[in-house]
Amino acid sequence: MACNRTEDDEQDAGHPERMAGNFYGRRKAKPLKPAQRDAMARSFPALRLDITAPCPDDLAALFAPAARFDGYGLEIGFGGGEHLIHRAGLHGELGLLGCEPFVNGMAKAVRDIAAGGIGNIRLFGEDATLLLDWLPDRCLDRIDLYYPDPWPKKRHWKRRFVNAGNLARFHRVLKPGGEFRFACDIESYVNWTLRHVIAHGGFSWTAERADDWRRPWPEWLSTRYEQKAVREGRAPAYFIFSRNP
Repeated sequence: MACNRTEDDEQDAGHPERMAGNFYGRRKAKPLKPAQRDAMARSFPALRLDITAPCPDDLAALFAPAARFDGYGLEIGFGGGEHLIHRAGLHGELGLLGCEPFVNGMAKAVRDIAAGGIGNIRLFGEDATLLLDWLPDRCLDRIDLYYPDPWPKKRHWKRRFVNAGNLARFHRVLKPGGEFRFACDIESYVNWTLRHVIAHGGFSWTAERADDWRRPWPEWLSTRYEQKAVREGRAPAYFIFSRNP
């Protein structure tokens, strides 16, 4: 996997103080279906993270009273919630946070969470940088960023979520040994991410074989988006970076 820097790549946001809202595009598409509107009205208030109050040192307090978890994860830009809900179902011992500013995706996830009676997920519907800045130091075991908006035009590269500022945020909230997992089907963004992670210096790529980046990890859920990418000739890439002590 090539990761050579070129002149065209010198477009790095790289500032923790960036304004919220620059990393995603539209907030809503077609009107919500009745079941989605009902789920948002009935279930979202209980699932929603309120970051206007100080974040508790023990993230279990964000969930049901007397909740206890073995660890915590965050998925940024979860789309319709497929991966988030899949992982929550497999690991009831984990408390999972999900961030998705796209209202239609959030509504789909809320509907499915409510229908499944899933209790170990909490949701945030604004820019993920706000949530990351709210969380305490070294509180997460894992951060997932799957198929983020690639912002393919050069003038938009500064809007890519992976940048020096956000990697600093990841490093702050991850526990030592915690993981940043990244999946993408756009080669330029894959190379961009490798360069930025290496430049940060606080993470190690956990690959053990030369082609590890071609292999999804156990428990990976292949979505319709990924399957479409494969049909169209784009090769998904999968990376696990471990936070250094």
